[in-house]
Amino acid sequence: MSAQPKPTAPPNWRARPMLRTDLEQVVRVEREIYPFPWTAGNFADSLDARYDAWMFEFPDALAGYAIVMRAPDEAHLLNLGVAAPYQGRGLGRSLLEWLAGDAARRGARAMLLEVRPSNLRALRLYETAGFERIGLRRAYYPAHEGSREDALVLKRVLGDG
Repeated sequence: MSAQPKPTAPPNWRARPMLRTDLEQVVRVEREIYPFPWTAGNFADSLDARYDAWMFEFPDALAGYAIVMRAPDEAHLLNLGVAAPYQGRGLGRSLLEWLAGDAARRGARAMLLEVRPSNLRALRLYETAGFERIGLRRAYYPAHEGSREDALVLKRVLGDG
């Protein structure tokens, strides 16, 4: 018996800058997909700081979003969300590759991010996309009942390295 091919995300998504008018929709998705979601204030602060804030959309739905902080030679992926109906279909990888390409075009030589060790799906995505573990931030994330969870720090060299 052969394995069934995994369904892929529709190819017709587009990227555009996030606007303040998008925050309600973004926060709604954020709350659906994360146990400890960013608040509207976190996203608004990112817009105020002029971080790269992206909306990824299909013609009729929000597919995902991302927040990237840029430094002269690196990009720091602060938040990447894929709407629940589109998870597990390759869209996260497509968005991640788009973000890495955008960062490289803007002169970044590397992309950094943090991920919860317990978020196995995200960790697998990042590691299969070429990110390597370079560090650990102790007690970085909020966790259940007031405890904290460490963050793995991952890095991917962009372009020719």
